Amino acid sequence: MKLKIYTDGACSGNPGKGGWAAIILDSGIIQSQISGSEKNTTNNRMELMAPIMALKKIRRESEITIFTDSKYVKDGITEWIKKWKLNNWKNSNKKPVKNKDLWIKLDNSCQKHKVKWKWVKAHAGNKLNNLVDELAVSETR
Repeated sequence: MKLKIYTDGACSGNPGKGGWAAIILDSGIIQSQISGSEKNTTNNRMELMAPIMALKKIRRESEITIFTDSKYVKDGITEWIKKWKLNNWKNSNKKPVKNKDLWIKLDNSCQKHKVKWKWVKAHAGNKLNNLVDELAVSETR
């Protein structure tokens, strides 16, 4: 199965009430829209929750392209995480990696599939990125 997933996270206040959302497409057709919220969280945690929850929905091993407007998520999962694991979950400043629990969940979720990550510019007219943003923001209310 070749799937596309659009993800986004939002926060009203940072920390504050947060929302995450994902849209899962199969052959260009929306299969599901999922979203959720947390009372006291950060924007980065919500950005991470969106792909974690989307990947949880996909039962069969699949080829997946995940679109995110968060360079934090894309760079973290494709580049930084390798160094974090080697350095016992310490960042380049020798400090503990923030959101380690979610990075581990995301990394584990990716192992079950063949995942490619694509960064998209936020609020730049990408219809599905705009829709997932609206869903995430609505969860912060």
